[in-house]
Amino acid sequence: MLHQYIGKHVKPKEMEKKNHYCVIMAGGVGARFWPMSKTSRPKQFIDILGVGKTLIQLTFERFTQICPAENIFVVTNDIYKDLVLEQLPALSEHRVLCEPARRNTAPCVAYANYKIKELNPEALVVVAPSDHIILKEEEFVRNIQTALKAAKENDWLLTLGIQPSRPDTGYGYIQFTDDQVYPENPMLHKVKTFTEKPNLEIAESFLASGDFLWNSGIFIWSVKNIMFAFSTLLEEVDSLFAAGVGKYNTPDETAFIRTTYAVCKNISIDYGIMEKASNVYVLAVDFGWSDLGTWGSLYTIRDKDVNQNAVVGNQVMLYDTKDCIVNMPKDKLVVLQGLRDYIVVEEDNTLLICRKEDEQQIRQIVTDVKVEKGEKYV
Repeated sequence: MLHQYIGKHVKPKEMEKKNHYCVIMAGGVGARFWPMSKTSRPKQFIDILGVGKTLIQLTFERFTQICPAENIFVVTNDIYKDLVLEQLPALSEHRVLCEPARRNTAPCVAYANYKIKELNPEALVVVAPSDHIILKEEEFVRNIQTALKAAKENDWLLTLGIQPSRPDTGYGYIQFTDDQVYPENPMLHKVKTFTEKPNLEIAESFLASGDFLWNSGIFIWSVKNIMFAFSTLLEEVDSLFAAGVGKYNTPDETAFIRTTYAVCKNISIDYGIMEKASNVYVLAVDFGWSDLGTWGSLYTIRDKDVNQNAVVGNQVMLYDTKDCIVNMPKDKLVVLQGLRDYIVVEEDNTLLICRKEDEQQIRQIVTDVKVEKGEKYV
């Protein structure tokens, strides 16, 4: 299923793309994918799908269908700069925005805003994580193009909302109004409310109501409108980055950013801007999306055997085992018997065996391992 979609390309007219920019956020550590994902090489830099390309490589290629390669920027942590340049040889060094500290997504976007504005004040920007899975790429490109056109024609801040398939408590939700606001696409609505990761009862009510979408974390706007939003709604962050005007895209940028991040608050773009702005709109989409946040989300998209086991590894033998995800080194002999709904993963001499229903505990497990066994294991 997965392989038939990855890597398909569509080519929009070149002239439509000249003002299109993309910011790929690639600074996360992916703790919930431990032990495959570790601090030294998080999940975005791993071929976690087994398709011969890492998640960030797939994301970069996907966005070359929407904007010129020279208009793509990657925001990452300082320690991953070399990994980014190694995996994306088409990316020039000045388009890797290195954060000296993790400060969530609002500072990341503010940094990119000023960087891009000095290059092109007319820019239309897509901001997206580096580790999402998109199975229907042609549909994805069409949706992004629709959103970019709407952002060009209106003073809107747009996000993509995923049609929910289950009452998932791991996602944020977006409630939308019934108003038909964009004649070219009836699936584009004004946002009514945002809700962060509800409990199961509330998630079930959201699904039943029919006017809630999963929050994809993919944003589309003009650089002009997002910078206005920062200046009015998150001035304390915006003013820090505004002080660097004249230093972006120069040798002085690195030192300025290091000083700025030292005093910048930790805040998400959702909380700082999107939940407060009055001009937020959502395009309801269905392009085979997963945020690939957990082993369970990977299980849902991997091919499975007759017993619904998703297995990676050439020497895995299963007996009376069902509904498991097993990820083993390719030549390691592994025999499993009598398991139901388990995660079994080995990487770098570290073995994790965990019930799928308890996968949210993996983040705490990683913390415990770091304290008790040392950083070399995480």
